Amino acid sequence: MVDARGLLCPMPVVMVQKEVKLSKPDALDVLVDDPCAVENITRYAGSQGYKVAVTEEGADFKLSLSK
Repeated sequence: MVDARGLLCPMPVVMVQKEVKLSKPDALDVLVDDPCAVENITRYAGSQGYKVAVTEEGADFKLSLSK
């Protein structure tokens, strides 16, 4: 789980990149509260072969990345 709430781009994307490079997970959940981060993380995840499901949880967004 990557919790990037309260951070603006590019930090949420950088945090996801680090986690993907370090642990190479088959699945990863990411919490953000910036709509721009949703777009950028989705784009990055797609380039790494992940499918992304986005759900809104109040003011936050949960991105579920899976291979």
